[in-house]
Amino acid sequence: MVANANGKIVQLGSYKASKQNNSISGLSSGAFMTVQLHLARSASFAGAGIIAGGLFRCAETYQPSGLVTPEDSRIENSLYICMNPLTPQTGPDARRLVAMAKDTAEAGLIDDIANLADDRLYIFTGSEDDVVYSDVVERTRQFYEMLGVPQQNISYRDDVPAGHSIITDNPEDSELELNQPPYINNGGFMQSHDILRHIYGDLKAPAEQLNGKLLCFDQREFLGDDAPWASMSQFGYAYIPSRVLAGSVKEPRVHIALHGCKQGYNYTDYVNGRADTANQPPYGNRYITTTGYNHIAESNDIIVLYPQAEGTDNGQIQNPDGCWDWWGYSNKDENSPYYSRDAVQIKAIHAMLDRLCA
Repeated sequence: MVANANGKIVQLGSYKASKQNNSISGLSSGAFMTVQLHLARSASFAGAGIIAGGLFRCAETYQPSGLVTPEDSRIENSLYICMNPLTPQTGPDARRLVAMAKDTAEAGLIDDIANLADDRLYIFTGSEDDVVYSDVVERTRQFYEMLGVPQQNISYRDDVPAGHSIITDNPEDSELELNQPPYINNGGFMQSHDILRHIYGDLKAPAEQLNGKLLCFDQREFLGDDAPWASMSQFGYAYIPSRVLAGSVKEPRVHIALHGCKQGYNYTDYVNGRADTANQPPYGNRYITTTGYNHIAESNDIIVLYPQAEGTDNGQIQNPDGCWDWWGYSNKDENSPYYSRDAVQIKAIHAMLDRLCA
């Protein structure tokens, strides 16, 4: 686990960050959650980066029949429609999900769809990805265009022979075409830098040295009574650039970076419902420390927030791989569905953003 320089767990602080000019990105389940959080709280964001992720409410593409429960239907949709559909014809229906998004906004469960019109999007699918198929990600691009995001605001890349991963230029990372944990592959460029450059335009070159602080904070204060449904870790992380720490930046921007399944700092395998801590894989903090976000954030005064999901496998929550919830495992009640502004995980992450902006 990453600790602060002084080894202490701190309370997440306030830095008078921007309330609108923030952004979010994620890989895999973090990408699906990126889309959900982007729509649910679109007034807070100027853009998003989606790596191998699908559409808003994708797990509800096809509604259940009388013989299947809504929960089972969402799981079936997520596995066989939203990740690797058998044929393109059985993939998610972008038009249907656009209509659902608009209905969700009209019901007051998410922010106004009109907020998306001037946002900038980076959408990526590796041509060798066999976890979330490229056809699904292509429909994510279509989905945003149908919601009014101009084509010129969208950077869509499907020309890299990458497996299911976030891409770096670290020689120690996995080979580019692999589809296996820790899902961080070497493709000769820092994808995090491309995401932030597309969202914010011209940025300074990444800093060679990190002079800010990587803070470890207690996430539990942002969960409150929702903690039993959250499947979120005790700790989260935030990189605070040096000039922001010194108080010399007016309204710094915040970028929220969401890891994918099996990438949280304390990920463990589950066997028969029990955490196999004796064989815990050494993935740990790599998404936080080696994916390049911190170096470009340091030189451009961007705070990077790293919320953390964790594996849970019990009678109430089935999330053994530590994925973010994009199919409904965290549904507490019908008034706060997993995709809404008041969803357990979305509310907690946005509360962290609110703290940074205070």
